[in-house]
Amino acid sequence: MKGVYVLAILIRRDLTVKVGALGAIEFRRGVYAYVGSAQNGLEQRVKRHFMRNKRKFWHIDYLLSDPDAKILGVFYKEAGKEYECVTAQKMCEAGLAVYKFGCSDCNCVSHLFLFRDFQSLVEVCSALNFSLYLARESPYCEMSEA
Repeated sequence: MKGVYVLAILIRRDLTVKVGALGAIEFRRGVYAYVGSAQNGLEQRVKRHFMRNKRKFWHIDYLLSDPDAKILGVFYKEAGKEYECVTAQKMCEAGLAVYKFGCSDCNCVSHLFLFRDFQSLVEVCSALNFSLYLARESPYCEMSEA
């Protein structure tokens, strides 16, 4: 399946991460949304994000390599690549953008956003017709087989 996804990420404490060419970025503790796309295998791309030890290729790889950054869940939908930036623009209206993160191949302000809480992110993704997969370790997961 090809599509667009939004990673719901919990950063457990304030931290500073060196993110490739962007340099050191300070992240406040909280819930973040990262917008990405995969046009040749959405499942494989998302699975890669759950891996801790991997070659750092995208900005998000640097953040997710930190032990205090954890994926809570993944919102996804079948859509073309252009919908990635449409989604990022909607996230920018609802969350606080981490300037230039994850958008080196487009003109978006960012593809990473800090949200007030998980429910705020759920509401935005629901309005955009994304489906939700909750990570088993997520405190928001009520299903034992997620």
